[in-house]
Amino acid sequence: MATIKNYRYRILALLFMATTINYFDRSIIGVMADTLQTRFHWTNVDYGYITMSFQIAYSIGLLGMGSFIDRLGTKNGYTLSIAIWSFFGMLHATIRPAFSLIGFIGARFGLGLGESGNFPAAIKTTAEWFPKKERAFATGIFNAASSVGAILAPLLVGFIVDKNTGDYWQIPFLITGVLSFIWVILWRRTYKKPEVHPKLSKEELIYIQSDSASENLDKIPWLKVVSKKETWAYAFAKTTDAVWWFYLFWGAKFLNAEFHVNIKSIALPFFVLYIMADGGSIFGGFLSSKLIKKGWTINKARKITLLICAISIMPVMFAAQTDYKWLSIFLIGLGAAGHQAWSANIFTLVSDVFPKKATASVVGIGGMVGTGISILATFLLASLLDNSGKIAYFYAFMIASFFYIIVLGIVHLIMPKMTPLDENLN
Repeated sequence: MATIKNYRYRILALLFMATTINYFDRSIIGVMADTLQTRFHWTNVDYGYITMSFQIAYSIGLLGMGSFIDRLGTKNGYTLSIAIWSFFGMLHATIRPAFSLIGFIGARFGLGLGESGNFPAAIKTTAEWFPKKERAFATGIFNAASSVGAILAPLLVGFIVDKNTGDYWQIPFLITGVLSFIWVILWRRTYKKPEVHPKLSKEELIYIQSDSASENLDKIPWLKVVSKKETWAYAFAKTTDAVWWFYLFWGAKFLNAEFHVNIKSIALPFFVLYIMADGGSIFGGFLSSKLIKKGWTINKARKITLLICAISIMPVMFAAQTDYKWLSIFLIGLGAAGHQAWSANIFTLVSDVFPKKATASVVGIGGMVGTGISILATFLLASLLDNSGKIAYFYAFMIASFFYIIVLGIVHLIMPKMTPLDENLN
């Protein structure tokens, strides 16, 4: 059978596709938030419960799914994850008005459980298929798909759903089922570990393994992963996910409250905002990878890049203080770009420090912590909005602007040198 050069980028393309579907699924509710609130008579707290349901399940799922994927393997674990989230994503379309609140809470919970497998599986796949010097760039590329999914959601929703009555709101939830079915077929036909893949050239396999030590097949106990300070350095870095969830689930509501942007006019603002986020994701991964190739240590390259990200996010504090819609959108886009560049690099911290067989577990633990903080932030924001009005957005953007620089300082204190652990976590 003929070998294929750069076959690893075919695998990366599938990670990009899966993450696009993942974020399309989870973004739909945020785009339709005001329309569904009007149609089903939800309060902001009701909407908060719906988003919190997803986040709680996502947090629970991350804790178990990462370990599950490490044990079951990337191919089967990823397949099961996308099958679960696709089923519950389509289940939204069956919910009747009389049971809208409890129905959406249940459907979002199931969706969160399934979607929790995406990033542990994707990061594990990247660790398996890319050398360390390329992992941040590869992660930046597939992580950019989260913005692609967030862009597609308002485009399709605006085209399909009636902005006044909310008619046809079910259709966007059904679209992902078709996309997921196609992805599963491609994934099952394409994925194998590099060492046993018949279409991978010997030269590319040597390149993939050029800066990684060989590992035994012994399973690492979950409690041993939890006990490492490096796990908690990553987990603390993931608390910044609360800011990303804020943009994703509350961004459209903020633009509607502040600038009267509705379901039909949200597509262009979201396109601009998430294209900026895409650029940030790719640039953040490219920058640290470029610095490593120039001879910088991994520790220095990653942390200097994270510092640049943290500083670039700070202007987002003014997003709720301007009367100019497009300036506010640009500032949020800058914050989103900085976050995605940050995210591409903190994901890579796991495979920089941990052996491949532990990466999904560590990503899951960190994701659980990040989502837990996001749940708390969602509850506080929803309560403030119902009790204090739009001033709550001012405080949310202010916290977002300074959060990253504080988190980076603490991560550096916990893990000052980023010394790689061996296959037994010693």
